[in-house]
Amino acid sequence: MARRIGIKDVAAAAGVSTATVSHILNGVEGKRASAETRQRVLQVAEELGYAPNGLARGLRTQRSQTIALVSDEIATTPHAGRMILGAQEAAAAEGLVLLLVNTSGDAELERTSIEMLLQRQVDGVLYAAMYHRVVELPESLRSTPTVLLDARSADPAVPSVVPDEVQGGYAAVRELLDHGHRRIGVTVQPVDLPARQGRLEGYRRALAEAGVAYDPSLVADETAVPFNTVGGDVDAGYRAARRLLAAEHRPTALFCFNDRMAAGAYRAAAELGLSIPGDLSVIGFDNQELVCESVHPQLSTVRLPHYEMGARAVAQLLALTRTPGRPPGPDTQEKLLCPLVARASVASPPRL
Repeated sequence: MARRIGIKDVAAAAGVSTATVSHILNGVEGKRASAETRQRVLQVAEELGYAPNGLARGLRTQRSQTIALVSDEIATTPHAGRMILGAQEAAAAEGLVLLLVNTSGDAELERTSIEMLLQRQVDGVLYAAMYHRVVELPESLRSTPTVLLDARSADPAVPSVVPDEVQGGYAAVRELLDHGHRRIGVTVQPVDLPARQGRLEGYRRALAEAGVAYDPSLVADETAVPFNTVGGDVDAGYRAARRLLAAEHRPTALFCFNDRMAAGAYRAAAELGLSIPGDLSVIGFDNQELVCESVHPQLSTVRLPHYEMGARAVAQLLALTRTPGRPPGPDTQEKLLCPLVARASVASPPRL
């Protein structure tokens, strides 16, 4: 087995002291070394295949160079998995390793997993949820740098990164209004979540700005059974759309709580002989590409910024770990914009 190359080997080959090599390789500021010496040491280290001893460095710096992402079921959900990718790539750019724990909502598994992570002295934790909701931060994380991802706490001292649900709902309805629609229905789930509250607020805000009166009869609540599943959401969207489209004075456009409910609205429209977007415009929320690009015509929607949320949560976490005792402020409660993704399901309203 090949012997591990150490600082002494690099120092001997470069003709300098081990202290000089250590200072150069660890980027210690204030230590004098000529540009020529620095270049020679770095070149020799690369040629010899030197790799720093992370364990030894961790003992010196009290940093493990690892962070953890603890989630309920993000790892098993394709469309939310981009949060992991965003966090992983942001961590890698800073020389950190991201450890992933998926608890599947098992409270005991979450407790023991967090305990093991803390025993391994992770530098910080991203506590993430599959969908935006209010969570209770585990007591064991209160003394560890922690940022909530796609979740928020009732405690303003806990930093968080979430989508701007109000802005996203506003953007969706603004797109319909800009195409001339004034009678816009909403299919939504009657679940008390920040997503529901925010998207409906955005809907009402866009209507008010356009001078369109809010009509509660155009809001169709349907429970997805089971909640937040592909089949359940599609069925709930179908039932909600059927109810709205069966009205004598039906809406000319639908804003759907998510893309799966929009897929259900497509089914309802087809059964009623309505074409999209000729007779009915439909817009969703989430930008689940498997859904949006599989329906015909392809679905216009609003994109949840999963990747950006993962990256921003890492940035917040690093700010916490590098400035211990940093007090929370407005910048630690981040809301990221949800951009419009225009495809082919929105057009001007028909003349009814």
